[in-house]
Amino acid sequence: MSVMRVMALGAALLATAGTAILPVATPAAAASGVSAVVNGTAITSGDVARRVAFLKLQHAKSSSQIAREQLIDETLKRAEISRLRMSVSTADVDASFARFAASNKLSTDQLSQILDQAGVGADHFKQYIAVQMSWPRVVNARYSNASGGKTLAARMQEHGGAKPSTTEYFLQQVIFVVPAARRNAILGKRQAEAEASRAIFPGCDDAKIFAATMHDVSIRNLGRVLAPQLPQDWKPLIEKAQGNTTGTRVTERGVEYLAICKKREVNDDVAAEVVFRAEDLGKDQKDDSNSQKYIDELRKKAQIVIR
Repeated sequence: MSVMRVMALGAALLATAGTAILPVATPAAAASGVSAVVNGTAITSGDVARRVAFLKLQHAKSSSQIAREQLIDETLKRAEISRLRMSVSTADVDASFARFAASNKLSTDQLSQILDQAGVGADHFKQYIAVQMSWPRVVNARYSNASGGKTLAARMQEHGGAKPSTTEYFLQQVIFVVPAARRNAILGKRQAEAEASRAIFPGCDDAKIFAATMHDVSIRNLGRVLAPQLPQDWKPLIEKAQGNTTGTRVTERGVEYLAICKKREVNDDVAAEVVFRAEDLGKDQKDDSNSQKYIDELRKKAQIVIR
């Protein structure tokens, strides 16, 4: 499903400075079907159901308990972001949402419809985006890491006012499907077919027509992916690619390779954000542990009631 690539890219985007947009907390007394109460803020059964659906979209392990725990953490993060006035703006979140849609060749209305049909809803996704974009700034400010919560403009100023450049890829995923029940019997044959097809791959514009001439081959548009965002499993193959396809990989779906539709150097604002974020993660590998440490501290101080 094309929206899955959207989900994977969401956490990689940095926030720029803006006014607070995080949703106002719902008082516990006003909620019905309450699943948990965090410092007086209700997490409803509807919230939990939407997060379960969201996890399923990501093909992540999902259950009501996992969803509720994520929402408890996000409620604590949201309150801390608001307290420190480090939230991104509504415009920033809407722009990210629009970029997600465009990278999957969807309008924002179409993306909203997909999310609604999946039981997630655009609002739930935007709230998730808001926290994902804002929380790293809070962690950065708390632990004084490489970026120190600086804005994009401030980071650019440190680089002489120039935006860093990176490689932009537009990618398609070519999947030679191997059913689990027949994996041992046909995997070798499918590997040979996938390798042979690379030599005659016609390009991304005709990829779907090309796939239709073969048995059980599907095409997925991955859209725009910047070099720092490349999945680790695919990164070496993409960087070593000669021509318009990568080498093949055996995955849980079957045998796959990526088609490189377009490749160029870019230095726009989104690219700059991604490059700076990658630099920060490279300089300070403690980001994840610091984030968890921060959440653990907030949980110890919080009043959390499970219903």
